[in-house]
Parts: sequence; structure tokens; C-alpha cells
Amino acid sequence: MTSPRRARPDEAAALRALVRAAYAPWVPLIGREPGPMGDDYAARIAAGQAWVVERDGALLGALVIEDTPTGLLVDNVAVAREARGTGLGRALMAFAEAEAVRRGHASIWLYTHEKMTTNIALYERLGFVETHRAEQSGFARVFMAKARPTRNGTLRPTSGG
Repeated sequence: MTSPRRARPDEAAALRALVRAAYAPWVPLIGREPGPMGDDYAARIAAGQAWVVERDGALLGALVIEDTPTGLLVDNVAVAREARGTGLGRALMAFAEAEAVRRGHASIWLYTHEKMTTNIALYERLGFVETHRAEQSGFARVFMAKARPTRNGTLRPTSGG
């Protein structure tokens, strides 16, 4: 797998298409488009928040991360259908975790829809713990975090909170 790199301005449309395709299967389950489907990827790219993985000129994965006062927010992880099951999603999450450490954050956090149970289970396997649930922008969200860097520079699970 190629390492993630910052998305370029000319990739905004391709990034949006990748995210829309990756999240499309969730629409029937949650009854509306998930938030990332309507995001402004040109703005995300301009802000330096969008990262991509490509192969032969095609985007296979995307990561949107954002520095916040409470840690690094993983706002979006998307993997193209043809790259699912290859470990790309886990690799993007590992990259986000390394970025959190590199940027000096004490924690990394994310949220997902409560009906996206496979995503919740994956994040738990990656060491994230649920911190709380709340409705936000009309979505029933599960908030999860991972904190306290270990000596080797990775983050270990929080005890919740």
C-alpha cells in the first residue's frame, strides 16, 4: 500500500466521489445520507485536512483529520469498494494515530452513527472506547476516543469518559 499523502486541489471531485460511493450503502440503514457525503472537500483540501491513498492514479482511500482542542478528530475514513478487505481502512486509522502523536495530541477521537455497528466494532478492535452518545446535526452519534501515548509513540485506549 502506498502511504497516505495530502490531497491536491484538483482531486476534490474525485475525493467527493470516493466518499459518496463508500458511504452509499449506509443510506438505507440510517435513512439519509451520512454527513461525509455532503462535506466540502475543496475546503477540506485547502485546510490541509484531507489525505488520500492512490494506485495508478485512482483514489482508493481517504482520511479527513482535524486538529481540535480535545485531540485529533478523525472526521472521515473512506475506502473504495475495490480496496475493501485489504487492510487499507486500518492503515488509514494507524496513519491518523501516528499523526495525532506527531502533532502532540494526547488523544484521537471520532464519531459514527449508532447504526453503523460494524464500524463501531472495528474502532473497538483498534482500541477506541465509547465516551458518550449524542444527537448531533440530526444524527444519533456514538463518540469514541483513544488516549495517552505509550512509550513507543502509539496511543492506548482510554478508560472512557
